[in-house]
Amino acid sequence: MIAWLRIVAIVFILAVVTLCLLPVQLLGLKFDWRLRRTLPRLWHRVACRLLGLHVRTHGKLEARRPLMIAANHASWKDILVLGSVADVVYVAKAEVANWPVFGVLAKLQKTIFVEREQKRKAGDQVNEIASRLGGGEIVVLFPEGTTSDGNRLLDVKSSLFGAASAAVASSPEGVVYVQPVSIAYTGIYGMPMGRYHRPIAAWPGDIELTPHLMGVLKAEALEVDVDFGEAVEFRADTNRKVAGASVVSRLRTMLNQRLYPRSG
Repeated sequence: MIAWLRIVAIVFILAVVTLCLLPVQLLGLKFDWRLRRTLPRLWHRVACRLLGLHVRTHGKLEARRPLMIAANHASWKDILVLGSVADVVYVAKAEVANWPVFGVLAKLQKTIFVEREQKRKAGDQVNEIASRLGGGEIVVLFPEGTTSDGNRLLDVKSSLFGAASAAVASSPEGVVYVQPVSIAYTGIYGMPMGRYHRPIAAWPGDIELTPHLMGVLKAEALEVDVDFGEAVEFRADTNRKVAGASVVSRLRTMLNQRLYPRSG
């Protein structure tokens, strides 16, 4: 009974906060105010607090621009976690735009939707990402292309870093920075989280959303470690595959060291 009362309270408070911020965000989107980039961070912080996500950061967000973040992807909660510590915009698959609730929230943050199966639109989509990078926005890319079980980094395709290379031409200094950022769910109820409990945090694609969401709401206390790694420079003469492999290597190392500290 207490758990259900808590869930109702979380949904109610989050709905009230959303409705309060909504008019301002809509105006920010209409007139492209800088506020539309920063306001979502407040919403994400409130959401993390209500859901019991305790976020710890290690290292610092790269200060130089243009900046793309390459992060591992275990759950929809990654959106809240990253959004609570930096003013970012996400790249998501096109079908997310039609998801109930999540699709609306994604649009309010001006998410960049891409159709991965439509190769004819690939150039336009890359140009859109490059344009947003050139405009000073921090674009988050989940290069795995899907969510994992939270215990490892899935295979990554270097072609997904094409937008970083495309944005080089519009960069005043002729360089785009790609920073690896790992998101590790490491604790629950103050205890270390192992493989057994990580399904509570992770959301692989074959798990239904509703029961998973209920599990998160009932869990109350999840600890998340966000590690900001050293950025990799993409220049006009940079080999995209080599640079992309460097980003992925740093990302995988940070994630493994956080998830399995004894093996590091």
